[in-house]
Amino acid sequence: MGLEEKLPSGVLLSSVEQVAGYFRKASLWPVTFGLACCAIEMMTFGGPRYDSSRWGMEVFRASPRQADLMIVAGRVSNKMAPVLRQIYDQMAGPKWVLAMGVCASSGGMFNNYAIVQGVDHVVPVDMYLPGCPPRPEMLIDAILKLHDDIKAAKLGPHKTAQVEERERSALAAIPTSQQKGLLR
Repeated sequence: MGLEEKLPSGVLLSSVEQVAGYFRKASLWPVTFGLACCAIEMMTFGGPRYDSSRWGMEVFRASPRQADLMIVAGRVSNKMAPVLRQIYDQMAGPKWVLAMGVCASSGGMFNNYAIVQGVDHVVPVDMYLPGCPPRPEMLIDAILKLHDDIKAAKLGPHKTAQVEERERSALAAIPTSQQKGLLR
């Protein structure tokens, strides 16, 4: 006989972390940061056919102080990198970053001096979305996966331990130059 059977109907058991995670995932406000062709697909996601408001993303914010999700859509040039970082720093915490498209994720086909080879060199990225350009359905899938990460996020000292564990695992990873695979 568990505790749930002794409680009257209509009583819900949860933790503060679970409730905060639920409300955070249900009210993401993205900041507009469209840099190339991927931005067209991001705008389509906000339109009536895909309707981003179904997931609590009613309006793309023009002010970083009102946003908590940055969708970097397209290639980032070296001139744009400091602006990207400044907008990220102005966002209120907690904040998340989604790298949309292969250019934002890894520089794409633009392997030259002018393009940053992955936006993760400028800001920490929480979710990578491949494709050239990725369809709005793929963006919806990435945002729903990000919702799961946000809902499972810890608070307070538990969050600090979770971040430290992620940093340790990232530092222990094999560099891409040493990886063996089909292309090496």
